[in-house]
Amino acid sequence: MKDFLEYVLKAIAKHPDDVVVVEYTEDGKKVFDISVHPEDVGQIIGKDGRTIKSIKILLSAMADDSDFILKVIR
Repeated sequence: MKDFLEYVLKAIAKHPDDVVVVEYTEDGKKVFDISVHPEDVGQIIGKDGRTIKSIKILLSAMADDSDFILKVIR
């Protein structure tokens, strides 16, 4: 799941070399910290959060347990 997330984010980002995804568990949920170049934050989130919501839907379709959190950080 992490590899797919990185693949999608690198395809969207203008600076794909700066995309870093860290996966860990917190309170029984998987958490993905997404770190991107400051210029790419808006691109990743999208207008009204549409892009990040779409990415979350794709990940939910792939995962057996759709209990995870995406965090976009700089």
